[in-house]
Amino acid sequence: MSDASRVGRGSTKPRGRSAVRWVAALAVLAWLAIGAIGGPLVGRLSEVATNDNANFLPPSAESTTVSKLVQRTSDTQTLPYLVVVERPSGLTPADLSAVEKYVAGIPGLRLADKTRTVGEFLQAPPRGAVPSQDRQAALIPVSFLADKAEDTIAGDTALYAVAQALRESASSTLGSSGLTVHVTGAGGFFADFITAFSGIDGILLLVALGVVFVILLIVYRSPILPFAVLITAMFGLSLAALVVFPLAKNGAISLSGQSQGILSILVVGAATDYALLLVARFKEELHDTDSTWAAMKIAWRAALEPIAASAATVVLGLLCLRLSDLGSTKGLGPVGALGIVGAFVASLTFLPAVLLLIGRRIFWPQVPRVDHVHSADAVGTRGIWGRVAGVVGRHPRRTWVATLLALAACAAFLPTLNARGVAQSDLFLTKVDSVTGQEVLARHFPAGSGSPVQVAAPQGKAEAVVQVLTSAPGVSNPQVGLVPGQPPKVVDGQVVVQATLDAQADSIAAEDTIETLRSSLDRVGTDVLVGGQTATNLDVRLASERDLKVIIPTILAVIFVVLMLLLRSLVAPLVLVGANVLSFAATMGVSAIAFNHVFGFPGSDPSTPLYGFVFLVALGIDYSIFLMTRVREESRSRGTRPGILVGLAVTGGVITSAGIVLASTFSALAVLPILFLVQIAFIVAFGVLLDTLVVRSLLVPAVSYDLGDRIWWPIGLRRAGRHEAGATPVPTAEPAEAAEPGEPIEPTEPSEPATQEPATESRSG
Repeated sequence: MSDASRVGRGSTKPRGRSAVRWVAALAVLAWLAIGAIGGPLVGRLSEVATNDNANFLPPSAESTTVSKLVQRTSDTQTLPYLVVVERPSGLTPADLSAVEKYVAGIPGLRLADKTRTVGEFLQAPPRGAVPSQDRQAALIPVSFLADKAEDTIAGDTALYAVAQALRESASSTLGSSGLTVHVTGAGGFFADFITAFSGIDGILLLVALGVVFVILLIVYRSPILPFAVLITAMFGLSLAALVVFPLAKNGAISLSGQSQGILSILVVGAATDYALLLVARFKEELHDTDSTWAAMKIAWRAALEPIAASAATVVLGLLCLRLSDLGSTKGLGPVGALGIVGAFVASLTFLPAVLLLIGRRIFWPQVPRVDHVHSADAVGTRGIWGRVAGVVGRHPRRTWVATLLALAACAAFLPTLNARGVAQSDLFLTKVDSVTGQEVLARHFPAGSGSPVQVAAPQGKAEAVVQVLTSAPGVSNPQVGLVPGQPPKVVDGQVVVQATLDAQADSIAAEDTIETLRSSLDRVGTDVLVGGQTATNLDVRLASERDLKVIIPTILAVIFVVLMLLLRSLVAPLVLVGANVLSFAATMGVSAIAFNHVFGFPGSDPSTPLYGFVFLVALGIDYSIFLMTRVREESRSRGTRPGILVGLAVTGGVITSAGIVLASTFSALAVLPILFLVQIAFIVAFGVLLDTLVVRSLLVPAVSYDLGDRIWWPIGLRRAGRHEAGATPVPTAEPAEAAEPGEPIEPTEPSEPATQEPATESRSG
């Protein structure tokens, strides 16, 4: 090469580096703008979230049809508060007088903003207190106008503000005389849900970020890099909020409090996982080149395929939730998918820009130097993942058979998981006023008071419906019409018949009564439909059971197709999907043991298994994707069996770190005192660790090693040179030089030495 050409190449290099820095700086500025706009929307997602089961049921549900008729037979829709007053020794005349005075003052109670009153949000002033038969309690129904539930009062919803006003007034006026007062009913429960979910916008995210920060400090041993990763996650969440907020506000998607909390956790966990993979590969390449740009170019290209495949798997898996009959589950699909897209884009744009701008110094104090040292040389050494790879290589069949049997033993307990649903009072893990009030209500009144069964029937069949309700066990006080003593309103030839359940309206026993009633009333006519709160809960459970049968096979099919395209094989996707399904079954079996015998939970929400499946299979498959993409890369230069061992040793640390981060992130859901979220936190955290430490580390590599070249059937593996673009350069020294005595780098089997690869592998494909 001439001197002139050398001068020319040297003169363009600074300009190229300058251009790269400018592009990186512009990318950072763009993400700062996204964070400035989307960040505040993350805290406002609760404004567009709803948690009413009735809003999530499909139009075809029987209880939905009845609800629509009830709306048409009533001038206004109401949401009841039930104020329960109790004195176990018996209510005195003075107590009853004080209660009546309290009832008369309810419409004039001032709300938190001191300008509006409770009466503005009521259908009508409360009629008075209804004493119990044992004269130990009194019940005050308060009818709240449902269409005003989302009005804002001093930063809170009107539903919450009215509940607080009722509680504070009762405490000051009745509590001083020794009476105990509780606000329950649908209004009281929703107000307590608002309080429970208030931690989503702040505490939950802070706990998740704090846990991840500590883990990243341990992983990187750098005070700078964890901040870059966490900021990446927050920018990904901001980008997701920019899209989710307007869609939820305009009714295009359904956002629940549960989905809102899961979104934050999902984005932080996924963005951190993607960042760990990219940073690990970047650091690996810095050992081979002094150019951060060249290192990032190779690392970005190498990380793009597994990260994109991982994100696509999770996104498509979540979008399968659109097949759900439940609006809350259906809404989680696009909400979660948008979160994953935000994490994916931030991890592959903002983070690389920051790494390029700061360079090697971001790893301070352990700055990587050009020394051509590779973790791929650690197979069979004393390093933990080198030793694991050595064990897998020496005893592949023994390893996967033992692992398979252990997972199957755990999966055997899956049928003991109780997912029929839980009473509304059991949804809270802490004692709340609405739950205590429900318990008091059940002691002194029919447990179903305030949540009647509502039957829609043709006017000519109303009396026959009343007769069935009168003779039905567990049902009392049937009446035609919504208001006692008034003629029923007829709409399109139909009327509403009401009755009270003896069992608590949100209990399993009440749901069983509804199922019996539906069967009995079918004999009156198939056009006689049963609705009400209990029927709504039953229809939610039935819809959840239907979703399991439809969505799980669809997700498995989608994941299989993605893996088939990624790995260009049919056998490898079957191994990965089968391993992760077994891992899910084992996780749910262990969860059943923990829920039933360790934590003493009363049961699980019907949607818990589906949510667990989506997160564990869609997210758990990530670690197998990270492993097998690196195995495929290494196998093209080394051969399949050595490539499996090297891939396991190279990815062991980063994938384990990613799994621990994701498990810890989902564990943050346990800070919210909601049974469903605590159970999801346990299932995902345990399942991710199981996938990371057992399935990805032992089962998948051992089965793959045992299969050898057959893992790539039918296309096979095209062999390539060691220094092909994107492949990690490896030392040319003999493997035995890097191994500890007595621990061979590439264990051999009598029938097939590890130093040889069949000719079909080197020429196929």
